[in-house]
Amino acid sequence: MKITDISLQARNPDRVNVSIDGKYRFSLDVTQVTDLDVRKGRELDEHELAQLMGESEFGKLYARALEYALMRPRSEREMREYLYRKTLPSRYKSRTSGEIKERAGVAKSIAERTFNRLVERNYVNDETFARWWVESRNQTKGTSLRKLRAEMIAKGVPSAVIDDALGGSTRNDEDELDKIIAKKRRKYPDDQKLMQYLARQGFGFDDIKNAIEKYNQPDS
Repeated sequence: MKITDISLQARNPDRVNVSIDGKYRFSLDVTQVTDLDVRKGRELDEHELAQLMGESEFGKLYARALEYALMRPRSEREMREYLYRKTLPSRYKSRTSGEIKERAGVAKSIAERTFNRLVERNYVNDETFARWWVESRNQTKGTSLRKLRAEMIAKGVPSAVIDDALGGSTRNDEDELDKIIAKKRRKYPDDQKLMQYLARQGFGFDDIKNAIEKYNQPDS
């Protein structure tokens, strides 16, 4: 088998299409072309072709996962769940026949390699994610530290990392309560109903009571 053509993709100039013996077989990121010694006229055996096709899958998955990671910080669990979904088969509609067909997911080994590369390059980091979550989550409308902790636990962040993120933040329940009460007072004019709402948000009873008393007597 021989590589007979290498051409830039029309829709994505960062990738090239590679043809073997006159037929398209796979695509690569442009950086992979040099790294993998992909050149027109190179002879390939079955093993080398399989390796290059695996690199093609890795390059495509890594690009998608990197885009997902750059949208906002991700916890390690979030990224693992994203990559796991990519290993599952998916359905698509054929452009030529209109039939619904099934496409196999990527190999689990490629998903694991992608995850490791993202961690190695610090695109996925639980510490970075936890700090970002604490400082950005409901910043203007308020949220309890208990709720922040519960949300990060649900994202798979280790307790020690959560403790560090919360400990390094200037956020506190007193200020967060002031934000929420200012926004929700009209909806909950009755103190008891407001207290029940705030308790459901993870605040402690004493903190709630003190915050409502302070709000009711702003000039005292």
